[in-house]
Amino acid sequence: MGALQYLTFTIPDICFVVNKICQFMHAPTDSHWAAVKRILRYLKGTTSHDLHITRSPSFTLHGFTNTDLAGRIDDRKSMGGYLVFFG
Repeated sequence: MGALQYLTFTIPDICFVVNKICQFMHAPTDSHWAAVKRILRYLKGTTSHDLHITRSPSFTLHGFTNTDLAGRIDDRKSMGGYLVFFG
């Protein structure tokens, strides 16, 4: 699981599922191991997908935010996030 946590720095689209799986590391079940295998199959199938960040000639500031109030079914917690681009 540590290797998957490390991959979340370079592949941000797996952050949520890796976080969910890590919550059950103390007592994993067969369904959790099936989810880990599914994550690994996803990673194997997307090795050619890259995230390219290029330099912008302008110095504009863009901000984005999103929230989900009590949207998690298992614990009814709220989630939020933000992203800021400069340039």
